Amino acid sequence: MNTAVQLSSDLLHELTNIVGENRIKTDTTSLQSWGSDYTKHFEPNPSVIVFPSSTEQVQALVQFANQHHIAITPSGGRTGLSAGAVASQGEIVLSLDKMNQILDFYPADRMVRIQAGVVTEQLQRYAEEQDMYYPVDFASAGSSQMGGNIATNAGGIKVIKYGMTRNWVLGLTVVTGKGDILHINKGMIKNATGYALQHLFIGGEGTLGIITEAEIKLERKPHDLQVMVLGVPDFDAVMPILHAFQSKIDLTAFEFFGELAMQKVLDHGHVQRPFDTECPYYVLLEFEAPYEPIMDQAMEIFEHCMEQEWVLDGVLSQSLEQVESLWRLREDISESIAPYTPYKNDISVLITHVPAFIKEIEEIVQSNYPDFEICWFGHIGDGNLHLNILKPHDLSKEEFFAKCQVVNEHVFNTVKKYNGSISAEHGVGMTKKPYLHITRSAEEIEYMKALKQIFDPNLIMNPGKLFDI
Repeated sequence: MNTAVQLSSDLLHELTNIVGENRIKTDTTSLQSWGSDYTKHFEPNPSVIVFPSSTEQVQALVQFANQHHIAITPSGGRTGLSAGAVASQGEIVLSLDKMNQILDFYPADRMVRIQAGVVTEQLQRYAEEQDMYYPVDFASAGSSQMGGNIATNAGGIKVIKYGMTRNWVLGLTVVTGKGDILHINKGMIKNATGYALQHLFIGGEGTLGIITEAEIKLERKPHDLQVMVLGVPDFDAVMPILHAFQSKIDLTAFEFFGELAMQKVLDHGHVQRPFDTECPYYVLLEFEAPYEPIMDQAMEIFEHCMEQEWVLDGVLSQSLEQVESLWRLREDISESIAPYTPYKNDISVLITHVPAFIKEIEEIVQSNYPDFEICWFGHIGDGNLHLNILKPHDLSKEEFFAKCQVVNEHVFNTVKKYNGSISAEHGVGMTKKPYLHITRSAEEIEYMKALKQIFDPNLIMNPGKLFDI
């Protein structure tokens, strides 16, 4: 374990004057907890954790950091999977935990203004109370914070219908690396006045500045959601099923997972196998069915898929409770495999390329990991696959990660071949940084570096993430 960087008592006193008493932490447990995220690749080594409660306090902290040449790592719910929130270089960790208020609701605009520390599920529940809906959803909704979701452009299980977090951000308040407060776009849908600066901070992983508030668009609530889980014989059957349903029905989700993922969830308890037939792969699809003809059409498509032998078995939800139970087969995967220290790849290509892409990736995996358990799942309806390699008990974490990184080159070169992304929704952080050139051209990276130097000239914002300068 790294030894934490020590700040002088004078500097700690200055920080206390900014955020108030009992709003800084320097004990080892806190440094380890708030200095890390879900990744286990890097040791946290922050100097102090601070908990501002306003945009003005965040500004004062950034000005302090510039004055004393100390870097800042923004921290939200710390659910990230690319080490984007790991403070490993003695940084001040700026936690948004105390900035967790829903500030305003604008019914006519279907918009809510929130602080960055609002938890995803908190926003979803607030939207429900207004008879509205916030559709960006994923397994960590109960702990992820909206500021972090925006900073990584989080995706999740509803992207096929509703898109990424970027689609729902109408405005941002940010504190730049220079210490300026910017109120960007101010919630407007139509604003043709030059550069849309909010989009630089969405997905910017805190490297340009810190998001403190956001204007978020809401949607009408979906009605009578139905879920099907279908067992399929092989990868080749998945995309024809997607096309068959999408040609007749508007899907709100189309998820994919393998038998190993199913088994890990079943072993974890709380859910049962959806049908007796054990299948190599499964798809979960969701759609609105407020009218009986939609249900009739869904059953016709299902029967067609059975006739084509794309589906071996299947189940359709019969109640709200069963909808939730079937979703757990997919949503509980990450938690179920967490004890196996999985090495995660979060990759995407155009949906058109998915069948050929999967075949090539599977060949690479089988030839290089013959003794490893491979857990496939993902949002295959939008071209996003999660490839999880589970650590054998007899390998140390370091040996295991080293083996996985060797094969990364093969996996990511295949991503490059199909003009895909090395990170579909988890961000780049530190874990994907060595491979950024596969998805982004050298010219693009140089432009990104130039933008960082404009917003963050002293390079204090979340150092070591995305790229190095």
